[in-house]
Amino acid sequence: MRDEEYMNLTGLDLSSVENLIQRGKLTIKFEEGVRYIDPSRGATEVVPVQLKALSEYNIQATMVQPAFIEKTIGTIINLHEKVLDAKDETLTAVKVENTFLREALSSLQELYDEDRKTIATLTEQLKLSQQDVEFMRRKYKLMWNKAIEEHSVS
Repeated sequence: MRDEEYMNLTGLDLSSVENLIQRGKLTIKFEEGVRYIDPSRGATEVVPVQLKALSEYNIQATMVQPAFIEKTIGTIINLHEKVLDAKDETLTAVKVENTFLREALSSLQELYDEDRKTIATLTEQLKLSQQDVEFMRRKYKLMWNKAIEEHSVS
């Protein structure tokens, strides 16, 4: 593979690749003026021995015992059952709350209807009272006009 591809694959920079080539750790060949690096050789030089040992340790450390898996699955199942129970309780609470809100809304609608009737009655009474006031005002005006006329004639 080309230098750029090898650098992208290994994460090394150009100076590190040149250093490995000079030390003879990488196999290279030239074709048509382009340098190619053999990725199958020299891989042990790119990955240090400590990293290999560490990765082997991690593989052994991540081996999981069957008893641990069974306990983990049991714990997950218990948690799932608790979530389902909590979901059922929540649904029941929401249904009760929904019923309460529906009843409250119905009650408020009844109060609103009663208030509308009361407002209509009070509006009608106000109109009648205004008519009475207007009638009384005209009556007193006529009476005062008549009294003034009689007083001026005498």
